[in-house]
Amino acid sequence: AGLASGLDTGETPIAKEIHHFIHLITGVAVFLGVTFFVIAFILGYHWLDAVIFLIGIIVANVPEGLLATVTVCLTLTAKRMASKNCLVKNLEAVETLGSTSTICSDKTGTLTQNRMTVAHMWFDNQIIEADTTEDQSGLQYDRTSPGFKALAKIATLCNRAEFKPGQEGEPILKREVNGDASEAALLKCMELALGDVMGIRKRNKKVCEIPFNSTNKYQVSIHESDNPDDPRHLLVMKGAPERILDRCSTIFIGGKEKVLDEEMKEAFNNAYLELGGLGERVLGFCDYTLPSDKFPIGFKFNCDDPNFPVDGLRFVGLMSMIDPPRAAVPDAV
Repeated sequence: AGLASGLDTGETPIAKEIHHFIHLITGVAVFLGVTFFVIAFILGYHWLDAVIFLIGIIVANVPEGLLATVTVCLTLTAKRMASKNCLVKNLEAVETLGSTSTICSDKTGTLTQNRMTVAHMWFDNQIIEADTTEDQSGLQYDRTSPGFKALAKIATLCNRAEFKPGQEGEPILKREVNGDASEAALLKCMELALGDVMGIRKRNKKVCEIPFNSTNKYQVSIHESDNPDDPRHLLVMKGAPERILDRCSTIFIGGKEKVLDEEMKEAFNNAYLELGGLGERVLGFCDYTLPSDKFPIGFKFNCDDPNFPVDGLRFVGLMSMIDPPRAAVPDAV
């Protein structure tokens, strides 16, 4: 928004045309006025009459009705657009619509309903269509696979959204959620796939969190392990896919951790472009198991000035969400 508001708008095409027309008329009027002034002197007219000729010809060429005509035309056009529920804040913007080929607009919540649903997932180097049915009858992947388990755990823990109380009898997809629309979509997806998301969070106590911000473009949280035999903390992170990938040195594929080489980066880019090409919002997910000798139980994590690694992490996968458009958007566009 700051970038958009700080742009220099410049002159509109109609303003340029009017300025060009005014310069042309001014030149013609002055030329004719001076010409008749000289001719009047040659023919022997009194100098006062010659000056009157000069002023009269120049004034006669002034297009007094131009401003009113242009304003009326633009106002009528703006009125017609208002009847289509399209508010015009600047009349000059109306004139450019005839030559407009691209419209740049905020998408989430403006063109869409801000009711996101997880549509696809990418893990184990394959794109999977998410199942959003209540009974999970359209399941197309193995929920016991290590890749999905790791991805689901990050989406569950690195998530601040919560269901509003008193909705236990409601279908999961119809429950109201406190939190961001993207995190609400992840919460509902994980509740359908895993069940008892809040129980999972309680068993994996959060000890530190850095909320998402527009500068870092990621959210990270650290959790105690729910395995009593494993005292290590788990760091989970989600955010803009390209930012997440830059912070990873390995990738989790087929239950094994592999070096994030150029081949895997290309596979990531292909999946990212394919999901983005579907008009979906894509998030990247990664994790890292903190060594217990450096980060024992009770370690004081500093969220303001991180005293834990946020680089060299393990990339796990992608999740993409679709947001249905508003019913009135096609007509407005």
